Amino acid sequence: MIKTSVKSIDVLKHKTDCLVLFSPENKPAGLLKQVDGLLNGALTAAFKSKRFEGKLNQSYEQSVRGLMGANSIIVVGLGKSKDVKEEQIRQASGTAAKAAEKLRHHKIALFLDEKDAGKPGKSNSAKLGSPVAEALMEGAQLGLYHFDPYKSVDKDNPPSRIQEITIIAPSKSRVTEYQKGVDYARKLCEAVIATRDLMHHPSNTATPTYLAKAAQAMARKHKITCKILEKRDMEKLKMGSLLGVAKGSHEPPKFIVMEYKGGKAKDKPVVIVGKGITFDTGGISLKPGAGMDEMKFDMSGGAVTIGTLQAAASLKLKVNVVGIVPATENMPGGSALKPGDIITASNGKTIEVLNTDAEGRLILADALVYAQRYKPKALIDLATLTGAVIMALGHQAAAAIGTDAKLIQKLIASGDATGERLWELPLYEEFEKATKSDIADLKNITSKGVGAGTITGAAFLKPFAGDFPWVHLDIAGTAWTSNEKPYVPRGGSAYGVRLLIDYLKNL
Repeated sequence: MIKTSVKSIDVLKHKTDCLVLFSPENKPAGLLKQVDGLLNGALTAAFKSKRFEGKLNQSYEQSVRGLMGANSIIVVGLGKSKDVKEEQIRQASGTAAKAAEKLRHHKIALFLDEKDAGKPGKSNSAKLGSPVAEALMEGAQLGLYHFDPYKSVDKDNPPSRIQEITIIAPSKSRVTEYQKGVDYARKLCEAVIATRDLMHHPSNTATPTYLAKAAQAMARKHKITCKILEKRDMEKLKMGSLLGVAKGSHEPPKFIVMEYKGGKAKDKPVVIVGKGITFDTGGISLKPGAGMDEMKFDMSGGAVTIGTLQAAASLKLKVNVVGIVPATENMPGGSALKPGDIITASNGKTIEVLNTDAEGRLILADALVYAQRYKPKALIDLATLTGAVIMALGHQAAAAIGTDAKLIQKLIASGDATGERLWELPLYEEFEKATKSDIADLKNITSKGVGAGTITGAAFLKPFAGDFPWVHLDIAGTAWTSNEKPYVPRGGSAYGVRLLIDYLKNL
C-alpha cells in the first residue's frame, strides 16, 4: 500500500510533485478559477479549444513550477455534475494517479471541491468517515496496483512508482472525518490488493495447497477461524462431485472454511462460497490452447471469498460471515473424470457428467451442501462459471440468478454503489427441467438447443442450495480484464470484494 495522509493545507501553496484537481463539464469555477487566473487563462483556453471539457476521465496536465506550490497540475474530468457519485470520483482519482505515475511523479496531492462531488455517501454512515475521501483513496490506490514479484529489476532504470499520496481536506474541522474515510478505504483496498495478488500468481505457484495456506495466514492475522478439509475429510463427507473433478490432478484438493464472527452469537451468518479451480484445462473435454493461460483466474471466486473475509474482519463489520472455497485443479490425467461418468454429490444426488469442462458447478455443488449446515440468512456463491455470461453481458457486469428477490436487489444496489455492477437473469422452471438427466438425477450441461448457458448453470446449482435465500453470481466476464480501466489495471480485478463488503456493511 502506498503511504497516504490527510492534511488541511492551502491547496495553491502545498509543495508536491503533482497536484490533482477535478472538474465537472463546465467552465473553471471556485478553486479552478483561481488556478486559471494564476495560469493566465490556460484552463479557459483548454475548455474553449475543447482540449479539455471535463468529461469523465479526460485529463489535462500542465507545469506550474513557480506559480504554485506544486511543480505541475493534473485536472481530471468528472463528467456531468448531475451524474457525479462515488463511482465517478473513484474513476477520476484512478485516472489521475495513473497519469501522474506515467509522468514519473513520486508524490501527488488530491483535492476535490465538494461542490463538485455530487451527492455521495447514501450508503456510508457518518462514523465511517467522508465518502469523498474514501472514493479518492480507493481510486488512487487501486489504480496504482502493480504485480511485480516475477519481474527482474533494472537497477539503472527502475519503473516509476508513486510513493506518497496526500488527500487534502477542505478545512481543519473535516480532517478527522476525511481520515476515517481514508482509513476505511485503506483496509478495503488492502483486501482487494491481496485478492488481486492471489489471482495473479501462476498456477504452478497458486495451487490448492497455496490457496489454503494463504487463507490460514490471513485468518491468523485477522483473528478469524479457518479450517482446511483434506481429501480424506471430503471422502468421509461423501463429496463425490468435488472429488470427481480432483481425480485427474496430482495436486491434492483442499476445502477451505473461514468463519468471521462480528455479529451476535445467535445471528445467522451470511455464507459466501467461491469457486477455487486453480487451473482449468477443461479436463478430458480439453479447452483450446489459445488463451488457456487465463485459466489461472478460474479461482477468482475463491480468491474473492478470502479477500471478503479479510475485509470484513479488518473493518470489524458487525455481522457473521462464513467463507467456503472448494479448491482443486481440473486436469486431464489418466484417472480424470470422463464424459458420461456418473458421480454422487454429498446430498446423495447423482450427476451425469456430459462435459468435464463444466466442472465449476460440480465443485460448488458439494460446497453449497456443506454451507447449509450454517443455516445461512443468505447464501451467495461467486464463480467464473460460464463463457455464456460474456455473450449476455460482455465485461461490464456480472449475472445474478437466484431464489430470493430481496437478496438479489440488495446485491444489485451494492453493485451500483461500488461500480461492480450486477444484472439479474431469470431462473425459469424450464431451465431447471433442462438439467434433468435420463439416467441420473442431473446432468452437468444441457442438450443442444436449450441455450441460456449462464442460467442453466445456475439451475444446476439450485438443488444444492436447499431452501435458504440463495444467489449465484457468474463473474466470468468481470473477474479479469484485458483492457486497462481507471482503477482496474489489466489482469485480475478482484471483482466482488467491494460489492460484498458494501452488502455486508448495509446489513
